Amino acid sequence: MTDANPDSAALAAALATLRRELAQVVVGQDAVVEQVLIALAAGGHALIEGVPGLAKTLLVSTVARATGLSFSRIQFTPDLMPADITGTELIREDKASGHRSLVFVPGPVFASVVLADEINRAPPKTQAALLEAMQERQVSAGGERRPLPEPFFVLATQNPIEQEGTYPLPEAQLDRFLLKVTVGYPSEAEELQIITRTTGNGKATVNPVLDAAQLIALQGKVRDIAVANDIARFALALVRATRPLTQGGHPQIAPLLRWGAGPRAGQSLLLGAKARAALHGRPFVSLDDIKALAHPVLRHRLQPGYEAEAQGLNADAIIDKLLATVALPAPGMEADRAIRAATG
Repeated sequence: MTDANPDSAALAAALATLRRELAQVVVGQDAVVEQVLIALAAGGHALIEGVPGLAKTLLVSTVARATGLSFSRIQFTPDLMPADITGTELIREDKASGHRSLVFVPGPVFASVVLADEINRAPPKTQAALLEAMQERQVSAGGERRPLPEPFFVLATQNPIEQEGTYPLPEAQLDRFLLKVTVGYPSEAEELQIITRTTGNGKATVNPVLDAAQLIALQGKVRDIAVANDIARFALALVRATRPLTQGGHPQIAPLLRWGAGPRAGQSLLLGAKARAALHGRPFVSLDDIKALAHPVLRHRLQPGYEAEAQGLNADAIIDKLLATVALPAPGMEADRAIRAATG
């Protein structure tokens, strides 16, 4: 194959610049940062799960600063109402004429980067207020459909260890997230850097390196990344293997699950793989891109069954088994017409 074309090189350069700006503030967590950048480049939403103190909120606010996008933070609590997110209509009186009119006051969801902090602490009715916004990029309020800013990106966080007073997200809302990103503890060297950097007087400066128009253009170019037919079929095979046996599921995987992934999982897997290819400066999706995205794309779309629980298998362990079970495509991706067009 020939070298990556200029478009893919420019994509990689833009994303690399954004990654460097994030590194000014966020120490380590390379895999987490990469997955958030993938969601951003793909135009999707991300659910970030990790214990408190792992810089989840800092990462999201830094993304907003590095892209120059408007940012809002919504702290989800049990008493949060849907109107607190979407906005509400208020009566405004003209003091001169005495005339009264209804005026819509936009809620915090009307921002390009929205941090939904501890999203599982709000009741289902409030969680559902985000559903239309995430999927349709609009809010229905006051009898009107009100479009949200472009681009629009929701990053939600949740704590995996506190269950009291929480409301697990319903499957329909989980499926709206392109990726579920798990945040682990930093290494010893990274943690030393964190505590020394954050206990001094110095403050890192984050400069905007992409504006809204540039980010929208970047997201459009990501969709132009080429995918070989065999690679697309492998992604589809991974998704279909998780379904019941009567729906094409794999006999070693389907019995481990209560339910499997739907069509949106395949879309997310392929789109996320395109974004990862762009991040690595390639004009085509590789097999490694699909494998690297399998866990963050599928882990929140699979529900382990009784047999998996008896074997001590969680969703990630089942995905490991899935990747080891589903047959890989035959070599020779270079012969695919889409790849030849992208690299010729």
